[in-house]
Amino acid sequence: MSGHSKWAQIKRQKGATDARRGQLFTKLTREIIVATRQGGSSPESNFRLRLAVQKARDNNMPLDNIDRAIKKGSGLSEAGSLTELTLEGYGAHGVAIMVEALTDNRNRTIADVRSVFTKHGGNLGESGCVSWIFDQKGYISVSAETTDEETLMEVALEAGADDILEDNDEKLFEVYTSPEDFIAVKEALDAKGIAYESAEITMIPKNPVKLSGKEAEQALRLMDSMEDNDDVQQVYANFDISKEVMESLN
Repeated sequence: MSGHSKWAQIKRQKGATDARRGQLFTKLTREIIVATRQGGSSPESNFRLRLAVQKARDNNMPLDNIDRAIKKGSGLSEAGSLTELTLEGYGAHGVAIMVEALTDNRNRTIADVRSVFTKHGGNLGESGCVSWIFDQKGYISVSAETTDEETLMEVALEAGADDILEDNDEKLFEVYTSPEDFIAVKEALDAKGIAYESAEITMIPKNPVKLSGKEAEQALRLMDSMEDNDDVQQVYANFDISKEVMESLN
């Protein structure tokens, strides 16, 4: 299973505190603003905005907040300037890490991200140093308790999914799509009433690095610290931590 998937499961196990939810809404708002600026205020014709709005809804963000963010992105209300950054580097033990950020101060964000890498035994690298390790994919996780493999395969593959993998340990099916087919597959599952635990376009690592013990703890602390930065939208890593190790760290 991919390192990303493991990290997603860890985040679900930890749960979201009220503070984290407030921080999440800030990040979702920024994504909606930038998506609107780039492609317009219509989710039907603006793919990035459609994804951003769907993610906001999936995280129970109030509709008024979503509407205000779209208005800001459209220039209908005042909003500061935001710059997109993709920063790459290595954590301890050779873990590849990609950081996506939206910031009103490029130098501050780069310095903050560099500091997190350094504090946790890693280093910020040059552009492109780890991006080749990841593929951009649509990713949908479906509990094996909500549907059977045959039904899921029939619906997902017909809608354009690339692959479906089963994780027996977590009792999950993992559906992978191209970014372009993600919405079609997600809507096909919705139409058939197949519930999913997560659905997003993400970066899937090609070569996971297995971690355990203190190595796993160090990697998770780095990820936590990176995600605590308000400017950081997403963090991707190629580590793989077993279910037993995850449980021992909780």
